[in-house]
Amino acid sequence: MNKLHTLHFASPIGNIEIIGTDEAICSIMFTEHVTDPDTNGEIPNVLADCYQQITEYFTGERQEFTFPYVQEGTPFRKIVWDALTKIPYGETGSYKDLAASIENPKAIRAVGSANSKNKLSIVIPCHRVIGSTGKLTGYAGGLWRKEWLLQHEQSFKKEAD
Repeated sequence: MNKLHTLHFASPIGNIEIIGTDEAICSIMFTEHVTDPDTNGEIPNVLADCYQQITEYFTGERQEFTFPYVQEGTPFRKIVWDALTKIPYGETGSYKDLAASIENPKAIRAVGSANSKNKLSIVIPCHRVIGSTGKLTGYAGGLWRKEWLLQHEQSFKKEAD
C-alpha cells in the first residue's frame, strides 16, 4: 500500500483535509479538526497541485480539476460519481435526473446513497445535486456549505458567460 500524505486547506467555508499518495488524491473532506500535515517535510506534487487547484476554485479562476485522483467504491457508486462530474459548473441536477442519466431511473435512493459516500468533495461535485423540488438536501459538509458552494459557482459562472 502506498503511503498516505495529509495536507490541510483553510477554505472560506472551513478546513479541508486533503489525503493522497505520491500518485493521486483519494480524499478531500471538510473537517472540524486540524492535525499537523503528514508530509515528512515534503509535499508530493499531486498534493501541491490539488492545493493550488482548490485555491483557484475558491478564487473563481478554476471550474474543472485536472490532478489525478482515485476513489474506492462499488461499480455502481463509481458510475454515479462519474455522472456527477458531468453536471456543469454553476448548475444543479436532481437525484432523479442523475438516476435517469445513468439509465436507472428507479435508483433515486441508491444514487443519493452513492452521492453521500463521495470522498472527493468539490472535485466530484455532489454539492450540485438537489431535490427534485429544487430544495437543498443532504450534504456531508453541511447544507450551509452546499448553499455557499452553489452560490459561489453561480456568481463566477455569470461572470464567465
